[in-house]
Amino acid sequence: MSPELWLSLLLICALGAMSPGPSLAMVMRHTVSGGRAPGVVAALTHALGVGLYAGLTVLGLATVIAHQPWLFRLVTLGGALYLAWLGVQALRAGGGEGLRVARVASGRRLAMRDGLLVALGNPKLIVFFVALLSQFVSADMSATGRWLIVATATLVDGGWYVLVALLLSHSRVLPWLQRRAVWINRLTGVVLLGLAARVALG
Repeated sequence: MSPELWLSLLLICALGAMSPGPSLAMVMRHTVSGGRAPGVVAALTHALGVGLYAGLTVLGLATVIAHQPWLFRLVTLGGALYLAWLGVQALRAGGGEGLRVARVASGRRLAMRDGLLVALGNPKLIVFFVALLSQFVSADMSATGRWLIVATATLVDGGWYVLVALLLSHSRVLPWLQRRAVWINRLTGVVLLGLAARVALG
């Protein structure tokens, strides 16, 4: 892969990662509720999910998913249900209990689960990779070139959301956010429910 082509791939992946959506809402909620560690864990496991879809694209399997209406619909509905469940959980969350440091260990496990499942349940990722990343894959591309595509998508996504978690968990930012945790959780819940409805309705 030429440097120019790789820079194009890097730009596309960066724009895809930075677009607001359920991933940003999920990382933000875990950071505000549990602090830096859960936020970073959510970011890293989300990147693993993104890397999996990138790998499926490179192997041509994502195209199979995208062109099998029942399978794509299954992923879509599963993702919508999970986003709706996260939205309800956010609306029910309070501002005090969720901010105790003692719950950070549990928060890491929840963040790991949510990061991975939000990525895998996001049908936008399938469409994104099939429509865009597949343009960079050719039949005669070497294994190194294919893995470079996967690594780029994974590292850009992980790097962006880790940066978000680090910025939100800064010593000057996090206390301000935590004082408003109830409203942030409610806003996040509404956003997640709206995204779930949008995903379910196509």
